Parts: sequence; C-alpha cells; structure tokens
Amino acid sequence: MKILHHPQVADIELSSVLYALSDPIRLGIAAEAARSGEQPCSHFHAPVVKSTMSHHIRTLREAGVIRVRVQGTQHFLTLRSDDLEARFPGLLQPILQAAAQSNIDPS
Repeated sequence: MKILHHPQVADIELSSVLYALSDPIRLGIAAEAARSGEQPCSHFHAPVVKSTMSHHIRTLREAGVIRVRVQGTQHFLTLRSDDLEARFPGLLQPILQAAAQSNIDPS
C-alpha cells in the first residue's frame, strides 16, 4: 500500500494552499468537505474523469488542505480546517464563504 504524504502544519505553505484553492473544482471539493465532514472520495462529484479528480485530490492533499485516510479500498477526505486555522488564522473561512456565495460546487 502506498503511503500518502500529508505536510506537517508547520510545512504548509500559503502559496500552495492558495494555488490548490484557485481551481474551481478543488475549491468546490474543499467547500463540500467543510459542509459534510469526512466523506469517501466517491461522495465528491465533478465533471471530470476519474484520473483528473485524483489529480485534484492529490493537489489538495499535498498542499495541506485536505487529509486522506485509507480504509481498505476506500479513501476518505477531511478538510484540515483546524490545521489551516492554526497555520494561517482567518484564511479559510472567507474563502469558503466566497465559494458558497458564488455557488462553487464540484459537480
């Protein structure tokens, strides 16, 4: 089984987080994760093929925006809101609120 890399809180970079959230599909995934809590990857739908969705999830994970937990053959996503709040206080909430106002949705 492949070990998934999640950056430590101190290693999360602002530029990586902002880059990861700059794509509407990734922003929609993060917003949905904030609303629904931990969910399997299959819960998140987007108008892209599976390999592209995997790329978006990997980008979010490597930037430190989400945590991916593997259980058997399933991958569960969780927004790292506490970690992001600790690293960059006040950053995530306005971004998620703007996404909600813009009706950003991963589907």
